[in-house]
Amino acid sequence: MKLPSARSHPRAFTLLELVLGILLLGMLIGMVMTTANRSLVLANSVVQTQNEEMLHQAFVEFLNQYFTTLPGNTRLDVKVEDSGAQYLTHMTLQNVPMGFTWGGQERIAKAVQLSTVRKRSGYLDIVLSYYENEILDDTTTEAGKSRALSKEPFAQVILLENVRFFEWEFLDGSNMEWRYDWDLQGRLPLQIRLVFAFDANGSEISQVFWLPPKQNPEILFREMQQRPPPQ
Repeated sequence: MKLPSARSHPRAFTLLELVLGILLLGMLIGMVMTTANRSLVLANSVVQTQNEEMLHQAFVEFLNQYFTTLPGNTRLDVKVEDSGAQYLTHMTLQNVPMGFTWGGQERIAKAVQLSTVRKRSGYLDIVLSYYENEILDDTTTEAGKSRALSKEPFAQVILLENVRFFEWEFLDGSNMEWRYDWDLQGRLPLQIRLVFAFDANGSEISQVFWLPPKQNPEILFREMQQRPPPQ
């Protein structure tokens, strides 16, 4: 008598095994998503840091190019205001004609001003203002001062944001001493030093700009007129 041959039947998963499998699969997907998110955040942080460094470098290069090309008759005036937590500065450069297009129109700025503007957050914006007319007056009368203060810029550009502090120093070539302001008419500093930092934990950045001595074109033209004609 033959016994029936044993046939193998596929074993079905139990409900417990299915639940455990789903849990393990969920944990695996969560680990992958967490790793991907961390990698994405790290990549965005690196890109943001690189972009900020490029912006800072571009700002320094802009100042360096601007200072080294100042004409000899440039009028430089820097006012400093102590606001308690920070120093607010207004650097005015006059007799530096600058032509450019603003709002689709050709404009010429006879004076520019680089200012620190404090925000409600406590940080500073670095704002570049363009003036169509001269805003510095050579006289010391009250009327002259009021006329200068009534000037309004026709264009403003925010160059930097979220600056913790922004401070200038100026090297007087006559006595080789550093000053925190500058109001000497007819002379430019030998060097300008800028110290600034960003955000709460940003490292301090220090940059020195050289101002090559240049002949004042107005004085040169006057001397040429006073020379005796050639025999």
